[in-house]
Order: sequence, then structure tokens, then C-alpha cells
Amino acid sequence: MNESRFSSKRLILAALAGAAVLAATMAVASASLAAGPQPLAAPVNPPCKTSGLVIWSNNGAGGGTAGSVFYMLRFSNLSGHICTLMGFPKVTAVNLAGKRIGSAAQHEVGQKPKPKKLANGATATAPLRVVDPGNFSPSACHEVMAAGLRVTPPGQSHSKLIPIPFATCSLGSQKTLSVGVVR
Repeated sequence: MNESRFSSKRLILAALAGAAVLAATMAVASASLAAGPQPLAAPVNPPCKTSGLVIWSNNGAGGGTAGSVFYMLRFSNLSGHICTLMGFPKVTAVNLAGKRIGSAAQHEVGQKPKPKKLANGATATAPLRVVDPGNFSPSACHEVMAAGLRVTPPGQSHSKLIPIPFATCSLGSQKTLSVGVVR
């Protein structure tokens, strides 16, 4: 009889533990139902890889003001799928051998990056300002002709060359390039 009383106590304790777990589960479930349906997470598009982009420019068609020429860098998605660009591209002037000239482009002040979703075939842009080397003293600039630009899309490590000849400073102390966010 002692043995059956001991088994009954175990059975009652197990039943009480199960009821407590069930009550806790029901409380969590009812709280999430009271909150309403949860929105599904928006699908995240992969970043645009350099290999899937054609990077080009309007070659200064944007004109110039106050000693600068403005270019519009263009990033056309030919990857075959939707991708996202976000941030500032890396831009440097290069010579015919593809070697960097002067300092890299600075980021335009006050611009905040936002994701730019690109469908296949769509194009995003980023403004580029090239300061005329005539704005600097010859000894502080060492003016040279650049053969083009080396452009790395935001978030990527590979770049592409854009052939655009323009005058620039060979000394890195002069900031002759500035770039805006991709839009």
C-alpha cells in the first residue's frame, strides 16, 4: 500500500507540472494573438556586386560652376536579378596604367545613405565633383591629366575603370574629388 501511495504522489506531481507548462504556453500564445498578426519581414535583396554592374558616366555633361566640373556616375544593374546599392562609392583618379593619382574622393557632407533597390536593367546614380586644379597653386597641386576614374560600388572590394580624361592634382594633399551617395 505504501508503494501505491508513493506512485500516486508521483502521478499527481507529474500532472501538476504538465498543467503548469500548459498554462504558461497558453499565456504566451494568447499574448501574441492579442498583439495581432505580425508583419512578414521584407525580403532582403542582395548587394549589387561589381561584376553585375556597368559603371559609366555622362562625361561632364552636368556642367561646372565655380571652378568645378560635375559628373554623374551611373550604376546599371545587368546581373539578371534585383540587387541593392547603399552608400558612397569609392572613387579615385587614375593614369593610363590604372595607378591612382592624388587623393581618393571625399564624401559629400550631410548626405545619408539609403538603400537603392535596382531591378535588372535599372540604373542608380551618384554625383561626382571634380575641382579644377587651377584653384590651387602649382607647387601645392602638380597638375596632371588623369586618364579616368577607378570606381568601387558601395560595399564592394572590386572596382571598374571609367575612361574620362580630366586635369587634376597629383599631390594627395589637395582634395579635388568629392562624391555623393548612390540614389
